[in-house]
Amino acid sequence: MSTITPTPAVKDRPADGPARKRSPLASLGGQNLSLIGALVLVLGLFGVLNDNYLSVSNMQVIAEAATITGLLAVVQTAVIICGGLDISVGSQAGVASVVSAMAFTTAGSNALAGIAAAVGVGLLVGILNGVIIVYGRVNPTIATLAGLAAYKGLAQLISDGRAQGYVLNNDIFVFLGRGKIAGLPVMVWILIVVALAVHLLLKYTDIGRNVYAIGGNDTAARLAGININKYLVAVYALIGVVAAVAGILLTARTGSGQPTSGSEGLELKAITAAALGGAALKGGKGGIGGTLLAVALLGCLENGLTVQGINAFWQNVAQGALLVVAVVIQQRRNGERRIGLPA
Repeated sequence: MSTITPTPAVKDRPADGPARKRSPLASLGGQNLSLIGALVLVLGLFGVLNDNYLSVSNMQVIAEAATITGLLAVVQTAVIICGGLDISVGSQAGVASVVSAMAFTTAGSNALAGIAAAVGVGLLVGILNGVIIVYGRVNPTIATLAGLAAYKGLAQLISDGRAQGYVLNNDIFVFLGRGKIAGLPVMVWILIVVALAVHLLLKYTDIGRNVYAIGGNDTAARLAGININKYLVAVYALIGVVAAVAGILLTARTGSGQPTSGSEGLELKAITAAALGGAALKGGKGGIGGTLLAVALLGCLENGLTVQGINAFWQNVAQGALLVVAVVIQQRRNGERRIGLPA
């Protein structure tokens, strides 16, 4: 008769002893530490090359310029975590910018009317994207690529391809575009509030956990009873609203509704920042903190190239290169098979 030998207790299980304290640096994560290192390097390099680069006034310029990209990158991170993608965010901001200025003018210089109209249009556009993707069963990349062209064309049609209105005779728009609170531009405070709200939503609520679950394994999420269709439409609606806020700030910053100028290329910047910040393009991974660090890195790099008088076309080259680097790092970390080569 055989005897069953009891399994010996595992001595080094963390649960059996006191929890190990993580150092502050370890809690930041390797991805964020790399971004911080790169940011310090960029700041140090351009600070040496130009005496005014690290001045308070130039730091504020960088912060203001990065705000619109930051808003779009934050919601782009949310949709990527959910397993989607939105290439049309720049065009959505352009439509909202034009609508905010035109509604402002039509309503007799009523800033609230302009803001409400822009947010309403942004919500409708976001829901439309979500419905096309979910119920039209169209790949998110294709659907939003079509949106990129369609919304850009819409902005040009309703504005006749020209800047619309003049909003800097209104206190609310002046406050949004040029005001400060506690020494920081209002635009930066808006980014902080939106980023914090999305971070808390993703990190500490059931909604956020479900978003990560959908991006990580949509089949398991569906079997767990999560209404994936509802979540996807809601995430794209959120993108539409925040893109509208970005468009309103673009209007406030430039003084008029801009159909393309100022919103051109924002989608690439937003995706690059999200990918650099650690958002896995396959979904299920990412965080707002890393995205904001990536936005800061891109903003400092872009400003540094500008103050050094380097051709603006090189900024596009740098952004494209950084996006490739971010994806390569993700592939290496995840152990993905290289195309055309043995596993």
